Amino acid sequence: MDKNTVTGFILIALVLIGFNWYSRPSEAELQEMARQDSIQRVEQAMAQKQAAAESARPDAQAMQLLADSTALFHSHLTGQAQDVVLRNEHLEVTLSTKGGRIRQAVITGGSGIKAGNPIRIMDADNRLHFMISGKRDNIDTDNYYFTPMARTDTSVVMRLQAADGSTLDIAYALHAGSYLLDMAVSANGMARHTEPGTKTMLIEWQKTARMLEKGFDFENRYSSLTYKEKGGGVDNLSETSEKQFQCEKPLDWVAFKNQFFSCVLIAHQDLAQATLSSKPEPTPDVPVRYESPLKHYGATMQTSFDASGLQPTLMQMYIGPNDFHLLKETNGQGKLKTDLRLEEMIYFGWPIVRWINRFFILYLFDWLNGLGLSMGIVLLLLTIIVKILVYPTTKKSYLSSAKMRVLKPQVDEIGRKYPKQEDAMKKQQEMMQLYSQYGVSPMGGCLPMLIQTPIWIALFNFVPNAIELRGEPFLWADDLSAYDDIINWGTHIWLIGDHLSIFCLLFCLTNIINTWISMRQQQNQMSSEQAQQMKMMQYMMYAMPVMFFFMFNNYSSGLCYYYFLSGLTSILIMWVLRKRTDDAKLLAKLEAYRQQHKNDPRKATGLAARLEALQKMQEQQARH
Repeated sequence: MDKNTVTGFILIALVLIGFNWYSRPSEAELQEMARQDSIQRVEQAMAQKQAAAESARPDAQAMQLLADSTALFHSHLTGQAQDVVLRNEHLEVTLSTKGGRIRQAVITGGSGIKAGNPIRIMDADNRLHFMISGKRDNIDTDNYYFTPMARTDTSVVMRLQAADGSTLDIAYALHAGSYLLDMAVSANGMARHTEPGTKTMLIEWQKTARMLEKGFDFENRYSSLTYKEKGGGVDNLSETSEKQFQCEKPLDWVAFKNQFFSCVLIAHQDLAQATLSSKPEPTPDVPVRYESPLKHYGATMQTSFDASGLQPTLMQMYIGPNDFHLLKETNGQGKLKTDLRLEEMIYFGWPIVRWINRFFILYLFDWLNGLGLSMGIVLLLLTIIVKILVYPTTKKSYLSSAKMRVLKPQVDEIGRKYPKQEDAMKKQQEMMQLYSQYGVSPMGGCLPMLIQTPIWIALFNFVPNAIELRGEPFLWADDLSAYDDIINWGTHIWLIGDHLSIFCLLFCLTNIINTWISMRQQQNQMSSEQAQQMKMMQYMMYAMPVMFFFMFNNYSSGLCYYYFLSGLTSILIMWVLRKRTDDAKLLAKLEAYRQQHKNDPRKATGLAARLEALQKMQEQQARH
């Protein structure tokens, strides 16, 4: 460093020091700033107290009813909220006498629940209430304090009783050993208080879905408002964007779904004129904690209501794990419909992929899981079995590439024979004729790989939905259903996040090696010109594993682990096939095939026939 540089640094330092001294606030200014901060703190405290007071105040409709002493359930507009707790082997449901509704629901056992770690699937943000049109006023159950009646450990009746003896009951009952909560809304003597012809009541359900898993982004992808149309299929609102949807057809059920647990409202008399909404929270810039808001769900719909009391409005609520077999068994339990197809809440992919998952992967996974092995070993065995089953197609694909590799000298000779660009059609046609003579199909390696692709995609949809992986540790991963973050720096970095997933890194490395092997196979079977033309494609192929790293770093470690094992076994299979393939013997077999069929009248088909037709067309155009 020379003298001028040192002098420059000293001058810059002096300028900065002088500027800081000059711009420093005076003592009076500092006191004024402190006074303003104190005022701001007082204002914030007053605003918080005011907000708390407003939240404790009854809403406008309740105040209006309270002022009207002739309101039907006037005596129930004031009171003290009390909790009523219902329990069975799997659920603990807390009901509040304020609104007669579910205040909290905790899943205490079953699939995906580790001992001592229950899941609170509903909290104070859950708001399910019913509205009935009355002659004098509309009855909104959320405004009233109910009286608990006929209370047991698993059931209770929440009652509103008017001065003339009219009652409105909401009965709750937990099924033994189940995740089902029966609900029945029934009236007695209310027909004279409702509008003539009233046959429906309005249901309004709102809920904030909170983080129940480790990663915000990953859980968000698999959490959605899901519903089933009557006589139709299961669908859902967008997982990633805000969406509101007006259903034209009646619904059988509406589910507020997290990745591994759901709350499903099932109606016996259909849910008509439903308006559904889902609003995801924006992706946070900093790591968020367990039970932070994930999505805001809403559903407004109508169902049948008999004010005479002859027919109660029957409903059920499933509050439990997204376990395929459990959901399938739940269909038709109790008094409700049998064709609910609740298991379709678990998204297993497009039709072909879904069939692979439902009728093959699922049962294979269940069988391996039934052996009592750790989930890491189950995924390892699953990978090996799948690779064994697709091995014939893998071998066929490799042999097709090997045949083209041993014919490469003759392909290069054809390339030298037609060096000009205008002879490209002739060159291609002669190459196809060469392959035909030796019984080689250039597309022979593609079809087997296309057969394997649906299985690869099927596992992409299956593993993140496998609740059996939830909370299962393996090697350095503490939960195979979430990303492994043994390397965590605690600060969000764009595209990467706050951690490095080792299983994701291993998956990407094996992907790079497999890409390199694939590129070498292609180069060995191409002419020099073709290899030159494919360079850009090769760069793109190598870029894919890098893109996978940024995509999968937040995905479940179980999925990345499976893809790592799949890639590693593919490398080993390719190595074994290469070692067992003798190019000289393979070429001799091809020569024997050519000699055996050289006198056979062979008609060009497929690509060769099309190239031949194009060449003839070009020659005719050139003559004219």
